[in-house]
Amino acid sequence: MLTIGTFVGFTFFVAVYCWYRLRKEDLHSKDGYFLGARSLTGGVIAGSMILTNISTEHLIGMNGSAYKNGMIIIAWEVTSAIALVIAALYFLPIYLKMGLTTIPQYLERRYDSSTRTIVAFLLMASFVVTLLPIVLYTGAINLESIFNVSEMLQVSRPEGLWITVVTIGVIGSIYAVFGGLKAVALSDSVNAIGLIIGGLMIPILALWDIGGGNILDGVSKVYAHAPEKFNVIGAEDSVLPFSVIFTGLMINQLYFWGMNQTIIQRAFGAKNMAEAQKGLLYAGIFKILIPLIIVLPGIIAYYYFSDQYYGEQDFIYPILLKKILPLGLLGFFAAVVLGAILSTFNSVLNSAATIFSLDIYKKLIDPKCSDRGIVRVGRLSSLVLAIFSILIAPMVGNAPDGLYQLMQQLNGIFFIPIASILIAGFFIPRVSTEGAKLGLITGLLFYLITTFVFDTGIHFVHIWAIEFLLNLAVMLGISKYYPRKNLVAYNAAPILEMTPWRFAKPLSLVLCTVTVLIYVWLGMIL
Repeated sequence: MLTIGTFVGFTFFVAVYCWYRLRKEDLHSKDGYFLGARSLTGGVIAGSMILTNISTEHLIGMNGSAYKNGMIIIAWEVTSAIALVIAALYFLPIYLKMGLTTIPQYLERRYDSSTRTIVAFLLMASFVVTLLPIVLYTGAINLESIFNVSEMLQVSRPEGLWITVVTIGVIGSIYAVFGGLKAVALSDSVNAIGLIIGGLMIPILALWDIGGGNILDGVSKVYAHAPEKFNVIGAEDSVLPFSVIFTGLMINQLYFWGMNQTIIQRAFGAKNMAEAQKGLLYAGIFKILIPLIIVLPGIIAYYYFSDQYYGEQDFIYPILLKKILPLGLLGFFAAVVLGAILSTFNSVLNSAATIFSLDIYKKLIDPKCSDRGIVRVGRLSSLVLAIFSILIAPMVGNAPDGLYQLMQQLNGIFFIPIASILIAGFFIPRVSTEGAKLGLITGLLFYLITTFVFDTGIHFVHIWAIEFLLNLAVMLGISKYYPRKNLVAYNAAPILEMTPWRFAKPLSLVLCTVTVLIYVWLGMIL
């Protein structure tokens, strides 16, 4: 009962706080609903980015992968800081000067309207097929494990997971459908604080327990038990070889943090350039520290359970929670977990609704639709997408290499082809519309065939790099025979104050240096 009480209490507090802050907001205008009236500050942007990114697919999936594979998987996290630096210093000035609401809008101005439409449909598919179902399912695993939902309701475990998926989906939809981006961002910023506090509790309490009241002794014992789990280099056949940092991983990171609508939409809602840059660079600080929450507990779990749960790695984090946390704190952390689930779920729903409303509905179906009409369409599309995601969620279980690895493999279908035409748009002026379209299709088909049809024996992140280079070659080749025609530069006056943050470059240098030093330090101790 204490667990349920603290869970309900914290969840209710976040909901009331968001309602109070939003009660006088205009949620009927396009900018008000989709961009938080372009009023977001750096701290809110960073908190929302982190909570949109870190959900149960990280708490469950990455800790499960760390339990089985060790610290080598921190590459997914710490290299994000470099991508955020590049996005803050280079991509943001382009986006904010153009006054974008969605990434596909850029593609229309750089290429043409059909490129915008194709990418909009691909993004919608990526949301429904990959991220939303996995977020719901991993969230259901966590809450089912903490509260024993199936036992409480006297149903089977699969039925308990299904009921939990539906419940999470309904609650998340309410935030996204009725509150828009600002409701999402505000709830994220509160839940981010809870996630950091609650997330750090797990390794601190566990190491205190292992070390008999001394955390450093606990670290020494965990390291002595399995020093190989702290290896950040690994072998070429490991789950995430070190070499991928120099091939496909950084392309993926650049896309995710600098071109992904779900993430970058928070920066589009910034009140000015300085606040947008603050948001991205503050998020970079969090990404360097976040392995303490989503990697270290998995390694600690190996100390407690050895390889007992290798066949069920995605259940190891909830098992560790129940071992470490007292009942009162268990309820609080369950609420934090729910907040992380809702954050990612409603953020993706809001971004999907933004793309559907502006890049598909207004562009193709009703160009004269009013702002209020667009908002209504956005709310309806959020609801439909939520229903589809709830129906698909139970199908993603039993991934052989864990749910996080599955999500990354599926993301490659969409992320790398879209990243290639965006990067070409930024850096290669002579790439034409025809080249971009054929490159997009070629990359998508190549990845599907080499990852899901034929076993090439090549790690899928290396395939991302091969795919990216293939896309560029196709785009350049086609552009030679079908040269670019729309060479007119976009020179409209920016709608926001564009003065950069004065500490952007110094903090960027620090983030890049720390990222390199992490690998140097961890490499030296092994």
